[in-house]
Amino acid sequence: MLIDRVETFLVAPRWLFVRIETDTGVVGWGEASLEGHCAAVRAAVEQFAEYLLHRDPLTIEDHWQVLSKSGFYRGGPVLASAVAGIDQALWDIAGRHLGVPVHQLLGGAVRDRIRAYGWVGGDDPAEIADAIQAQLDVGLTAVKMNASGRMGRNGSVAELDAVVRRVAAARDVLGPTRDIAVDFHGRFTLATARRIAPLLEPLHPFFLEEPVVPENSHVIGGLVAATTIPIATGERLYSRQEFLPVLQAGIAVAQPDLSHAGGISEVRRIASLAETYDVQLAPHCPLGPIALAACLQVGFATPNYLIQEQSIGIHYNRGAEVLDYVLDKEPLRFVDGAIERLTGPGLGIEVDDAAVRAADRRGHEWRTPIWRHADGSLAEW
Repeated sequence: MLIDRVETFLVAPRWLFVRIETDTGVVGWGEASLEGHCAAVRAAVEQFAEYLLHRDPLTIEDHWQVLSKSGFYRGGPVLASAVAGIDQALWDIAGRHLGVPVHQLLGGAVRDRIRAYGWVGGDDPAEIADAIQAQLDVGLTAVKMNASGRMGRNGSVAELDAVVRRVAAARDVLGPTRDIAVDFHGRFTLATARRIAPLLEPLHPFFLEEPVVPENSHVIGGLVAATTIPIATGERLYSRQEFLPVLQAGIAVAQPDLSHAGGISEVRRIASLAETYDVQLAPHCPLGPIALAACLQVGFATPNYLIQEQSIGIHYNRGAEVLDYVLDKEPLRFVDGAIERLTGPGLGIEVDDAAVRAADRRGHEWRTPIWRHADGSLAEW
């Protein structure tokens, strides 16, 4: 069995799918979505395809090593995302070739289901309450919300008060038995994060996510030491080496993105590294069905897996929905706030090839919004 074709598909709302076909007809799918830079990743996948064609798809680790390390200039989100999409597709091929789900190839299942959470928006407490209730109505028991929109560099009294009021509104709806995670989205300075965290402690957030931008990961220990709330980060870290400093700093939850951090192969290693620091895994995944399935396959075989982000029904999926690209929606259905163990071969979902090809003909040009502070300088989105 040899790799016969590598294709990429730019599909709405902001995703990039990878399809690898073998000369025996076995097909694997991966997701290399790098929001705002999918065209660049597509070019990287096409370049990697020059190496992959006519090679054995089952030597997954060797392909990962070559694609990740054979270039003199390596790493970064574009190349790591390209490797991630290819890696997922190769694992999908391996599972389908052998007739087993990927988690069986990773050592077998350690759980029967994975708890999931959904994202909620809203600028005022009333909107937050309505959005959370909608997520509870579809069966989820945990949600995540942004702490704020654009945040001033030193966080005014009004800005900090607004954060507390919105999280309090969320807690009122959720009660004491369900969870709310709060995403700082890298919009806070360390000083502002240290000011707001004690104010949120009485509301018991599930975790505080990405309190500072990833390039300032070296200061995250200052927040860990200042609060009892678990600190999470990692959606913009792409390797074990980049995760090591934040693990050493004492974060509680690691959030690698399987479409950015080298795919299934590297995230499995990140999970093992995190386990040695008593850190739980909660992969970042506001993406499509292939990325979600890849996350779940890792989760079913990973002891220190906490919860799974997913974007089914999320408000910013404009032009297409997560489940629009799968033939059978049942495997990704929520049951008591969780997704049951996927039992199909490979990634455990069946991608709708025709729908993907039709979407690619339309394509997308999604770009990251540009925000500015009142003085005209660039603000973190």
